[in-house]
Amino acid sequence: MPDRPLNILCFGAHPDDCDLRFGGTAMKYRALGHRVKFVSMTNGDTGHFSQGGGPLARRRCEEAQAAAQIADIEYEVLDIHNGELEPDVRNRKLVIQRMREFEADLVLCHRANDYHPDHRAVGVVVQDASYTVTVPNVAPLTPHLQRAPVLGYFYDAFRLPNPYVPTVALDTDDVFERKVDMIHCHASQMYEWLPYNGGTLDEVPEAEVERRAWLRERLLGRFGGTADSARDCLHKWYGEARGAAVKTAETVSVSEYGRRLPEDEVRTLFPFLPAE
Repeated sequence: MPDRPLNILCFGAHPDDCDLRFGGTAMKYRALGHRVKFVSMTNGDTGHFSQGGGPLARRRCEEAQAAAQIADIEYEVLDIHNGELEPDVRNRKLVIQRMREFEADLVLCHRANDYHPDHRAVGVVVQDASYTVTVPNVAPLTPHLQRAPVLGYFYDAFRLPNPYVPTVALDTDDVFERKVDMIHCHASQMYEWLPYNGGTLDEVPEAEVERRAWLRERLLGRFGGTADSARDCLHKWYGEARGAAVKTAETVSVSEYGRRLPEDEVRTLFPFLPAE
């Protein structure tokens, strides 16, 4: 274990992105006393079919804060329009400032190849910040970091221009029910926008208990698929028996753009992995 708490900083494009991709692992860090912060780079104000603008942005920010309470993390939502995020110098400086102020050890984000323009923009802007975070005369009023953080990518299934390759796969079975509760907070997305956009709005139950059960089954399928896709990686870090038994997982693909992470230091950065 390190001699101080780790600082884990996650950048998503929208309120709920970090929750879906890393909410379970965030809880594991917090259980060990480490610091975790989620940042949504947009306010999510176009993510609905019948509501938008300021009222939706405020609603989604409230949903994010409710999710943060369940996971015991810090959650910041930046006031940038959904669908209009640009990987420009101004937004790069916003990311640099947050990396520096949080003294991040591990930074996570989307990859730059993704279906959503906001996701792609997050990938580019965080990559571009990962070296310049150490340069004193970039955003000079925020003291620079002495070394770059490790940069990692959330799981995705995109294959072009290159497929996702996990460095670490993380068993989330013991926190899965809390993760469902966390995602359940994002009602505007889980029970309204995403079903509408996917043509399944008529399948969403009305009652709260039934809704959560409906959501749980879908999340179990989704993160069971993540576990299956990363089964070899689970075997590597948990051993054959436990790796085979994992039902739900989250993954991190370590990027070449951040600080190098030697394999013998992986368990220091992911301290809930079992000892060799």
